[in-house]
Amino acid sequence: MKLFGSLTSPFVRKVRIVAIEKRLDLELMVDDVWGPESKLGDINPLAKVPTLLVDDTAVYDSAVIVEYLDARAPTHKLVPDGNRDRTAVRTLESLADGLCDAAITMMLEKRFHPGEMLSEAWMERQAAKVDRALARMSHTLEKRQWMHGNSYTLADIACGVALLYLELRFPENTWRTTYPNLDALCHRLMERPAFASTKP
Repeated sequence: MKLFGSLTSPFVRKVRIVAIEKRLDLELMVDDVWGPESKLGDINPLAKVPTLLVDDTAVYDSAVIVEYLDARAPTHKLVPDGNRDRTAVRTLESLADGLCDAAITMMLEKRFHPGEMLSEAWMERQAAKVDRALARMSHTLEKRQWMHGNSYTLADIACGVALLYLELRFPENTWRTTYPNLDALCHRLMERPAFASTKP
């Protein structure tokens, strides 16, 4: 299996972590989708990362890819089977992905509309999404060790990746001090080889 992506994309990192946790061989093909040399559009019509190539079949969108990888290696399921538990974990994944979307949108706004062209209203709207997502993550985690139930799941991977991406791109964000339970979660996650080895 080949995974097309960048080293800094949180969505690519989420997929890489799942593959490592599931002990699946995954060859990372670094691709700069903004560069003129990128051929990703030939594989994925949306030209987005991550894109997984399995034989001659392209699988895209990180949520679809991680579900495929989790089912491919059925030991230690990262997404629970029960409908209620499964929905809770996938909802937390969606929350984390939404935080990443908002953070990426802010980063791109700063990159492509610098100075007076920058839309403060747009930035504030995305920042509010990030703030609400952080508050919801913290409230959900409370004093527990893991985001859902008593075991490590995709919810922890997705939320951890989102938090660490926010720290990478917006180090001025104070989430570690504002939400010490999320800070503790990230420290636990960074002790895992899958997180440590995929740090941008």
